[in-house]
Amino acid sequence: MTKPRLILGIESSCDETAVAIVGEDRRILAHQVLSQREHLAYGGVVPEVAARAHLEHMDHLVEDALREAGVTLGDLSAIAVTAGPGLIGGVLVGVMTAKAIAQVRGLPLIAVNHLEGHALTVRLTDDDVAFPYLLLLVSGGHCQILVAKDVGDYIRLGTTIDDAVGEAFDKTAKLLGLGWPGGPAIEKLAAECADITAARAKYPLPRPMLGKPGCDFSFSGLKTAVRRMIDGFPAGDIPRHVAADLCASFQETVADILADRIRHAMIEYLALSPPAPALVVAGGVAANKRLRRVLEGIAAEKGLRFVAPPLKLCTDNAAMIAWAGMERFLRGMTDDIDFPVRARWPLDPQAGIVAAKSQKV
Repeated sequence: MTKPRLILGIESSCDETAVAIVGEDRRILAHQVLSQREHLAYGGVVPEVAARAHLEHMDHLVEDALREAGVTLGDLSAIAVTAGPGLIGGVLVGVMTAKAIAQVRGLPLIAVNHLEGHALTVRLTDDDVAFPYLLLLVSGGHCQILVAKDVGDYIRLGTTIDDAVGEAFDKTAKLLGLGWPGGPAIEKLAAECADITAARAKYPLPRPMLGKPGCDFSFSGLKTAVRRMIDGFPAGDIPRHVAADLCASFQETVADILADRIRHAMIEYLALSPPAPALVVAGGVAANKRLRRVLEGIAAEKGLRFVAPPLKLCTDNAAMIAWAGMERFLRGMTDDIDFPVRARWPLDPQAGIVAAKSQKV
């Protein structure tokens, strides 16, 4: 019996140093993730610190992944690595490691778009998610709605015109003194709110773009409103129940915005007459259980299947990179050793061209 092909994936685009080994049978044989704690003191990711940490830990994580999977480099079929978008110093560490392994062992190399890693994760965890599906990609640096037509083939329906939703979570948490990363902290404190309706009435927040045509997002005004509200509080520490109510109001406001934009996107998506319509939510913010419930309800309203990765695969990890590499490898989509790294790399190239033209005007 033929053994399933194996791919080693490397992820280093931000503050997670990660290595994983995934089989074409969708088994995750190894899943190593080192979350860098060095950034806690700064309240956010420092690119130079992140790159040094990736460099310090990458080699032993590769060794740990091979040991966990019980395989050697000789058992691998290819190496997949995040080539962008992301913090370029960190991306370079992962790419140089991948290129070195591939060159020494004579293995095919696959340059993976970090966003495609998130986009395809559900096809790793659910073997019956068929193209095309509607994709909401929400993370600290990205907020987009796309139609995933196939591997490497995406249509962007909407994106943020300013800040990503994950950034809004992080900023709100920082203003409340909840630490970093902000998303889990806000979700945890919001759960302590006794009356969400009352909290929203007491701490009303704007919902930018709500009701407007299209599928684009805006979160900078929401961040500003939170800051002004907190600035208006009496001096001193914010009582925990007050912070809990504000977190709940903020989280529900984000849910309203996402829900409104997704409803618009569903109209465009369903016009394509997909044979197995599905709404897929991916990225770090997709780990928020409250937002998942809201989006699941909207999908049910329109008869779409709702799919989201397991919580541990929502945030940055190398299993998603290995799987995206596998999808490409099985289609013969490999890369030359001299492929570039990219700080910016849109999933929909046409969307990038349109954005560039608009900036020149």
